[in-house]
Amino acid sequence: MQKRYLMTPGPTPVPSEVLLAQARPMIHHRTPDFEAVVRECVEGLKYVFETEASDVLIFASSGTGAMESSIVNCFSAGDEVLICHNGKFGQRMQHIATAYGLSVTTLEYGWQQVVRPEDVQAHLRQHPAARGVIVTQSETSSGVLNDVQALGAIVAEYPDCVLIVDSITGIGAVACKTDAWGLDVVMTGSQKGLMLPPGLAAITVSPKAWKACERSTLPKFYFDWKQYQKSLSKDTTPFTPAVSLMIGLAESLKLMREEGIENIIARHARLALATRAGCEALGLVLFAPPSGRGNAVTPVWVPEGLDGKKLVSIMKNRHGVTIAGGQDDYTGRIFRIGHLGYFGDFDIITTLAALEMTLAELGHDFEPGSGIRAAEAVLMGA
Repeated sequence: MQKRYLMTPGPTPVPSEVLLAQARPMIHHRTPDFEAVVRECVEGLKYVFETEASDVLIFASSGTGAMESSIVNCFSAGDEVLICHNGKFGQRMQHIATAYGLSVTTLEYGWQQVVRPEDVQAHLRQHPAARGVIVTQSETSSGVLNDVQALGAIVAEYPDCVLIVDSITGIGAVACKTDAWGLDVVMTGSQKGLMLPPGLAAITVSPKAWKACERSTLPKFYFDWKQYQKSLSKDTTPFTPAVSLMIGLAESLKLMREEGIENIIARHARLALATRAGCEALGLVLFAPPSGRGNAVTPVWVPEGLDGKKLVSIMKNRHGVTIAGGQDDYTGRIFRIGHLGYFGDFDIITTLAALEMTLAELGHDFEPGSGIRAAEAVLMGA
């Protein structure tokens, strides 16, 4: 028998309370019972997104559905938008915007670079008619954290331009103050910091974003924000919802409110710091730059001469710890340890122990136990 540990940046582990909630007998979605669930979910998500001014919409979809909804509801064909990307998911937003006929300008950075707010400011000064700026806050593929607070202050100066933030791997791991930072659209997915199986996406819509929605002429049906707004005003959904996932979401949000959003973010910061310290103590090199490291995932360079795919395979098949490999050009070159959502101190210690045994098997030279000791020092407050 082998006990398994899921240490990827999504899907993430699900608390037993949430699993049990989802196992309750099915209820009908057009009843007062389910209306109460919808209210709980909306109120809880507003707390997590840190918003009172924005509406929160919930879709039965992956996070990519929320991405697409932001494009089709905020813009019209030919609209100028600026997309900043330094990873795979920033590129995805570019692909979606292009598919819908937007006039896309990109600020492309390397996967080890942060988006520079001054570049966005310079672009908007030269293109004041731009209708949107799109950025990923916490890039899952690279572990890079972008400064959306600074971008919010810049875009706020342009009344017809909305700031769209992909925080699918950010919400619940890093600070994302929707109202205070002037973020018009923020999105997340259920399989990340919300501690659920995949299948739900949530998005915030500010008053400024609703004005953009009124102007939008792109085709939309399932992801039509107006349909969701109308239904949510009656505590229901326009289409058949993922009932069990919604019930689980209400339970996970209850757990998050009990812990407190500030404490959740502080916990993620501790776990990320411990993971980084443990990896560096093993002589490994971190991928993301010191100036922009998020709390959701720690990407690490595979030591020269080692097989990155084999490293991930041994971790999973021999030691029961599933981590993520690199994506696109970094396949086999980096590995990624997730610590987003339902994670605690001993998940990090276990993962580093498995990593040490794997590295030893692959012939990497390091002092046994050094990674665990370094992580423990962080977790013990040294």
